[in-house]
Formats: sequence, structure tokens, C-alpha cells
Amino acid sequence: MRCEPPRFDHQNLEHKPVILLLGDLARLHFSRVHTLLSKIGVYRGQPPILVHLCKKDGLMQKELADALNLTPPTITDTLQRMEKAGLLERRTDPEDGRISRVYITEKGRMVKKQVDEIIKEIDEETFKGLTEEEKKLFRQLVLKMIDNLVKSGNP
Repeated sequence: MRCEPPRFDHQNLEHKPVILLLGDLARLHFSRVHTLLSKIGVYRGQPPILVHLCKKDGLMQKELADALNLTPPTITDTLQRMEKAGLLERRTDPEDGRISRVYITEKGRMVKKQVDEIIKEIDEETFKGLTEEEKKLFRQLVLKMIDNLVKSGNP
């Protein structure tokens, strides 16, 4: 499936509400991430699983779903796709045969390194022309906005 970059209207940006600009930024960023990750055969939802398994390998599927806030059907489908691609494998727990554990493969570790490089590339593209001070300020402002929304009752 090919993901076309979102169209972006460059007119009247100075009058556009900041919240809509943030939405534009998120859409453009998502599209760029999808484009680059699809070149290495990685799809939405897979990078966080690779990152998590690199930190703590051998989790039960439920533990992984809970840690990433994913529903059982979503984690099942994603893990099946990743297992088929050779990025991870599921093995029966040696102490309890009823439990299946998820392990990242060597291929999965190599792909995770590629994902890290793509994220670094996107960060460089996104923040091109900004000083370190501006990047730090932007991060502080975004974190403050997130905190404001969390405090107002969002999950």
C-alpha cells in the first residue's frame, strides 16, 4: 500500500491556529515516517515493539500489549506480521507450557538499528535550521501542552 504525502496549503499560515499547525506537522511527520519505514519493510506500530523487546526481551504477549497500550487483536496481528517477516519469534515458556513469550531475532535487532537511523534522519529534517536552544524550547513547550491536556482530563 502506497501512502501519498498529505497536501499542504502554504497560504495564510500566519493566521492559522497553532493547534491546526500542530495537526499539519503531525500529518507531514507521519507521512515521512511511513515512507521511510516502508522502504525497510517496517510498518506502523512495529517500531515501538522492536524498541520494547530490545529493552526487555522475552515478554508475554499480554505484557507487551499492556506496556504499549495495545488491544489484544492489534498486538496479535502485529506480532504475526513481524514473526512472518522474521523480526521476532514466539516461544513457549520453559517453566510454564501455557505461556508464550516474544523474543526479538537478530534480524529484528538489525532492523531496529535501521529504524533508529531513520528516526534520527527525520529529526534532522524536521529541526533543520533550528538552533539547539530553539529545539530545547520547542520540546519544553510541547511537553507543557501535553501536561496541560493531561491535567484537563485526557488519558
